[in-house]
Parts: sequence; C-alpha cells; structure tokens
Amino acid sequence: MTGSMSAREAVALGAVQSALGSPPVVRAAKALSLFGEHSAGWFALGLVGAAVDRDHRREWAVAAGSVVAAHAASIVVKRIVRRTRPDHPDVRVLAGTPSRLSFPSSHATSTTTAAILYGALTKQPLTPLLVPPMVVSRLVLGVHYPSDVIAGSLLGALVAGGVRRLTARRPDQEER
Repeated sequence: MTGSMSAREAVALGAVQSALGSPPVVRAAKALSLFGEHSAGWFALGLVGAAVDRDHRREWAVAAGSVVAAHAASIVVKRIVRRTRPDHPDVRVLAGTPSRLSFPSSHATSTTTAAILYGALTKQPLTPLLVPPMVVSRLVLGVHYPSDVIAGSLLGALVAGGVRRLTARRPDQEER
C-alpha cells in the first residue's frame, strides 16, 4: 500500500470513528473483538453446532475447522504483506491486538467463513447479519483500515467457497 492510500484510508477511518464511536458502540465492538480473537468464538459455535445437530455433525466439524483454517490463511497473508496497523493522528486505537500487522483482518476473514458455512448448515442468511457488525467493529476500534476488512471478508469467502466445493457430494458418492 502506498503512503497516500494509507493516509486516505486513515482519514476515512477517523470519520467512521467520529460517526459511530459512541461508548455503547465501542463496548459492543470490544465484545465482538474478544469473541472473534483467533477465531475462537466462531470455532466454539461450530463445536456447539456439531454437538446439537447430530445428523450433520461431520459438516459442523468441517465448518468449525475451516473457520480456524481461514484464520490461519489470514495470518499467512499478513506475514507476506506486512502492512502495519493504522498509526495516524485522525485514528484512535481503542483495543489491543496480538500483532502489529493489519492486512487482511483476521476477524473479518474468520467471521465471513463462519457466516457462509454455518449459514449453509442452518439454512439461514447469516452473512448479512454477522459480517457487517464485525467489520465495522474493527474500524470503530481503529485497528484496521477499510481495505483490511474488505480483503479479510474476500479471503473468508474464498475459503468458505473452497471448502463447499471440496465437501460437496457428487451424485456417484451418494450413499446407496
């Protein structure tokens, strides 16, 4: 990323914080941050799904593992890209992070993967319910640029799509 791109994104990030950064929203954002840290909350929900939905236990287990794999993929990309987190006078950093690396957002990655895969299992449209609050929370907390959360969501969707293709049963694999 160029410095001017990061500066423009920092200004946009500061505007998001000004518009949405009320104390109740910041508290909610911090709760989402804790839930999504290292994909642990999404992984735990997948394990609950496996325990409750015995008919689809294997699918829930695969989905839960895929959420962790998505998180790992985002860490690999972070280490390759090495973009540092926002550091700009217009941005208030309101939460600690496990690393200084920003691109892509691991929270956005694992949340998107969970929303797509768990949504398919529950037959509910979870993506529009789960992804926007998580990605906005990362901006409100000042720990990601807008392009970080967009890239994270795209990566999460790619992981989920790949998992769905790999695990789809072909007609010749159906149990007889």
